Amino acid sequence: MVDTALALGLTVLALVAFAALGVWTTRGGDRSTDDFLTARNSVGRGRLTATLVASSMGVWILLSAPEAGAGFGIAAAVGYAVGTAVPMAAYARLGPRVRELLPEGHSLTEYAHARFGSAMYAFVVLVSALYMFVFVAAELTGIASALALVAGVPQWQTAVLVGGFVLLYTGYGGLRATIVTDTVQAVLVLPLLAVVVGAVLLALGGPAAVYAGVAGANPSLVDPGFLPGLQFGLALAFAILGAELVNQTWWQRLYAGESDAAVAGSFRRATLLNGALVFVAALLGLVAVGHADVVTDVTSSAYNADVAFFVLVESVLGEGVLLAVVLLALLLVVSSVDSLFSALASLVTADLPRLLADPDDRTLRLGARALTAVVAVAAVAVSLRARSVLRLFFFADLLGAAVGFPLVYGLYSRSLTGPGALASSLGGLAVGLAFFPDFRGVLTAVPVVGDALPAADPLYLSSFAGAFLVSTGLALAAARVSDAEVDLTRLSETGPLATDGGEPSGARRGSSGPCSDGSEPSGARRGSSEPSSDGSRQE
Repeated sequence: MVDTALALGLTVLALVAFAALGVWTTRGGDRSTDDFLTARNSVGRGRLTATLVASSMGVWILLSAPEAGAGFGIAAAVGYAVGTAVPMAAYARLGPRVRELLPEGHSLTEYAHARFGSAMYAFVVLVSALYMFVFVAAELTGIASALALVAGVPQWQTAVLVGGFVLLYTGYGGLRATIVTDTVQAVLVLPLLAVVVGAVLLALGGPAAVYAGVAGANPSLVDPGFLPGLQFGLALAFAILGAELVNQTWWQRLYAGESDAAVAGSFRRATLLNGALVFVAALLGLVAVGHADVVTDVTSSAYNADVAFFVLVESVLGEGVLLAVVLLALLLVVSSVDSLFSALASLVTADLPRLLADPDDRTLRLGARALTAVVAVAAVAVSLRARSVLRLFFFADLLGAAVGFPLVYGLYSRSLTGPGALASSLGGLAVGLAFFPDFRGVLTAVPVVGDALPAADPLYLSSFAGAFLVSTGLALAAARVSDAEVDLTRLSETGPLATDGGEPSGARRGSSGPCSDGSEPSGARRGSSEPSSDGSRQE
């Protein structure tokens, strides 16, 4: 086992360096709430691509991805990679559309309220906040478990240190600090990961020897037609796509890009990079099965596929390299946790003007920092309850799979109303829950419904695919039968949070409600030549 004091000392040193970098690079800059939340129009293609890669690549690529590969083989590796890449490709198309319809927006919840009304807004807030909160708690759990495994560092110490230092610079510099540190982390992480993969292959005798070892240990793992692997990989693709569509991390960066072209191009690059990284990480799980003492039987007390990557590195490269890998994992955690802290705070801060009476910019900025601190403390506390977090992660994915398509379809459809989007999401969620293997005792205890439930799908494919496809079909049908003609140009009224001195923005405060039903508030369409809900035209 690696020396505890050495591991803890290097961890603190790395965290201090990134906290100092985040604070130093944002000192004396724009102090507005808008800049704190979005860093609007300030980030070029290179840095935007770097932050998209760094924010996506948490420690889960060293834990969950190899675990999926170890358990379900190359088919699951492909599914994991596709599931990670597709949301980035979707945002390459959605990004310019969001910037066109809501040029002064800040968050997906702002959009949900303006487009669909209060009920759908509340559902989206719940889904998005739950997903991101569980994500950040799982990241803290992962790094705390990794340091405990290789160096015996108490988990609470790791969680407090990481949460505290990340809070320090994200609370001070907001999204700008996050993007700066993300850029450095991406520059460090990508070469380090490449070196580790290359060293493993070299130590094992090259690709041919590695393949032979895996095929000898479990031939199904290298079979691309292995049915359980295909099912699990496809389930991951649906789950990740839905969840990432409600991830505020990406909506913030849609506004941070310096232009529409920069946003689209950066997401396209991230599509390739993120997909390739996850595929390689998942393949390492297969390698671990063939060349290290990895137990994939989930019923065994010796099950260790969840740390297959670390077992492989220790077995092949030794403890010295293992410590370097743990520090690599630390970089991955910091790069994703800072983005999630910022995203969670912005998710609520953008809605404070609806809850507070004419808040000025200073009040909103203090609110954003206070919310960041609340998120950090709560995430550290929850991360110490790892088992419940992991089960919540699947549930959060299910919610995202149900709401993802109806939410973004509203960017294009004039016919989909708020009630239609909400009913579509709930319909998809009901189907997904019917096959959901977790919380089965609670579901079967529901009178009448419990006895009618189909058998649970232990590979989650019926659950995640059912939620996504049914909600998609219902949203398309709801738009088809609707007589509504929603004026999407009204979304542009989602504007600045506040002006200096606390005077409300006329655009935002003048809005009297959502446009989900096609109705028009007084003054909102002033000067518009678009037809109103009754077919008349405003002067």
